[in-house]
Parts: sequence; C-alpha cells; structure tokens
Amino acid sequence: MKSALRVYALALVVCAALAACGGGGGSNNASSTPSGTGSSGGTPSSPSSAGTSNSNQNTSVPQSNVANVQPVTVGVSPGMTRNMLTTSVTICQAGTSNCATIDDIQVDTGSNGLRILASALPAGFTLPAVASGGGMASECAVFGSGYAWGSVRTADVRMAGQLAAAIPVHLIADPALPAAPTDCANAGPAMLTVTSLHSNGILGVGLFPVDCGSGCANAALPRWYYSCTTSGTCTASAQAVAQQVTNPVSSFALDNNGVVIDLPAVADAGAASVSGSLIFGIGTQANNTLGGASVIKANSVTGYVTTTAGGQTYTLSYLDSGSNGFFFHSSQFPLCGIWYCPGSTQAANASIAGSNGVSNTVAFDVGNASTLFASSNNAFDNLAGTSSQGFAWGLPFFYGRRVYTAIASRNTAAGAGPYYAF
Repeated sequence: MKSALRVYALALVVCAALAACGGGGGSNNASSTPSGTGSSGGTPSSPSSAGTSNSNQNTSVPQSNVANVQPVTVGVSPGMTRNMLTTSVTICQAGTSNCATIDDIQVDTGSNGLRILASALPAGFTLPAVASGGGMASECAVFGSGYAWGSVRTADVRMAGQLAAAIPVHLIADPALPAAPTDCANAGPAMLTVTSLHSNGILGVGLFPVDCGSGCANAALPRWYYSCTTSGTCTASAQAVAQQVTNPVSSFALDNNGVVIDLPAVADAGAASVSGSLIFGIGTQANNTLGGASVIKANSVTGYVTTTAGGQTYTLSYLDSGSNGFFFHSSQFPLCGIWYCPGSTQAANASIAGSNGVSNTVAFDVGNASTLFASSNNAFDNLAGTSSQGFAWGLPFFYGRRVYTAIASRNTAAGAGPYYAF
C-alpha cells in the first residue's frame, strides 16, 4: 500500500506583514492515496504529485510546426503580489468560436489543471457542467493558505497556436454550487476572489496530466471531488481520470510532453517588470530542444527531487513557478515575518539531485526581503522565505534560465517524464 500523501497542496499566496505574499505550488497524485491537509500559516506547501510514469524509454518525439510560444510576464498583479508569473488564457465553449480571454492567470509548474474564477468570465458566458453521480462534479482544491471550491466544467482551452479540446477545468466560486462542504471549508481561509487568490486563476502546467489520477478514480477521497445535486447536497465522490481537472498541455495534439519557461535574468535589486515565454513541448520544435540542459528525474509517484543546501538534505524538493520565492528552513538567515532578511545579500549554493542519479549544483542569492518589498520593483531573483519542510525552488530560480518540466509518461529525447531540466 502506498503511503498517504496530500496530493493537491498548492500554497499559492501566504500574506505577511510586509505587504507582500509568498506562494507555492503543488503537483498532484494519480496513484497515491492523498490525505491530510496542506501547511498553514506562512509556510508554503510542497507537492505530492500525480500520474503514473512508465518505464518506456522510447525517445521518439512527434515533431511540430504549430505556434507554441505563449507570452508570460511578471509585473503589477492583482493584490500587488511580487514575483507572480502570469499569462492570458482563452477558453471557449467546446467546439465553438464563443470564447473569452482571461488575463492575470498565474503560471504554475507546481500544479496541474486550469482553474479560473467564475467572476472573471464575461456575463452570460457559460460552460457545460461535468456530470457526477446524478449531480454536478465539483472540486475542493486545498491550498497551503486556504481552499478553492468550485465546479468542474468542460471547455476548449487555447494558448498560442495550441488547442486542448473539451477538457475539464475548475470554475472557482461557481454561483451554481452551494457553499463548500464542511470538510473543505475547514481546510483554511476561502480563496474564492481575486483579492484572496491574487489572480484570476491558475494555469497548472506541472509534471502530471491530471490533478489527482487513479487515487480519485478508485475512491471518494475527502477534500477532492464531489457530486452536488440540485437539492444543494454535495457528497465526496470518485472521479474518473478522464473527468478530472486536466493539465491543458497534456491534451494538445502536438507539443504535449511538457513546457519550457524562458525568463531573462534580473538585477539584484529587482526589476519593475519582466517578459518571457512559456514554450510548449520539449524537443518537438527548434525552440524547445534540451541542448545541454541537465535532466533531473523526479520521483514518478511523488514528483519530488532532492536538494542539499547548508548541510541539510531536503527530500521534498521541487521546481515551482507558482512560488514567489525560494522557500526552505534555515537558521543561517534572520527572519522578518516569514521572509529572510539578512543584513546584506548572501550568496548560497545547493545541489539538486534526481532519482536518475544526476545532480546539478546551483548558486543562488538570499536578499533582504524588507528592502526588496520597499522598492517599486516586482521581479526579484533573491527573495526567500522559511518553510516547515522541503525546498521550493520558486520563481527566483527561473530568472536567467530555461527551465523544462516534462510530463509523466510522455516521451522526450531524454526519456519519459516526469523530470525537470535546466
């Protein structure tokens, strides 16, 4: 029996007294039995994971010439959250040209699936509900700092030249639903508005194709999927994999084996804004080849890699564009709230190791968060905070790098995912 893992722990935004927020993403688990809760307070949660990786090392990858570059930015985001990577996503009623483009969607390699606030959709724009047990399928997405409750609906998702046709998406705070079930609402504060979510939604482009997998398909797990009837009763229910909230990239016809995030470097003092690219596919076109990147294989069940830093080993480690800082526990740096605030910028280094035995040494800086937040800048490569467990390589890691996230069981020139490469 696999160990019990909390598989959707997305600690998106943890607000501190410094008028800024720390975040974190969590990937999901297709084969483990999820349980428990995400972390609370100022500690970002770590991912558990999703999807079952196969051992197929076929490196044949279909080639594509479809447009595959989605612009992404870091700038002034809803709630003035620093280091939030966002993009715009177009959703359509499946099979039609009736579409809406939603701005300020966070790009998150630490989770899987598209989640959009119902309030962000145009008035009158409706999406068909996914049925469940004679009612409407709904989901409780548990965050480290709260929960997002909403329906599961079907939509076409369009980005760049890509189409994910008729996939399940999570519509947060859907007015067609009753209030969240007690077990969901007890997960923490509600994250049901732009103010509390700090975005209009989350684009989860992590290591796995769906957000729960066989665990939810085989049993009615608490704080996951529910069937809500017209009488207003919501009951935990199993959810077939094909009807679970889906990583849109995994449903593209081509360029569907992962993503590359390509962001420029920023100065130690930060930058007012940053523009970069979310590139679909790995080794499918000339713009997404691995080149000399080191491939760090993630655990096929949990999605974790291992980080060693400052004499400590963090076995619960992950690369997460949805975390707005580096998050790890250390007594080396003084704290101001949840953030590290050394008297001057400190140089550090760590090694990131995968289940394939590959290890890569990474140099990074830890700046004074209080000084950074006092500036007018929004993008920082040295923002770091404390965590009760694990090591989250958040958005600061992505600046000045091409970071690859390969989806489980999808072939690439370096073998099947899940893995990170940089």
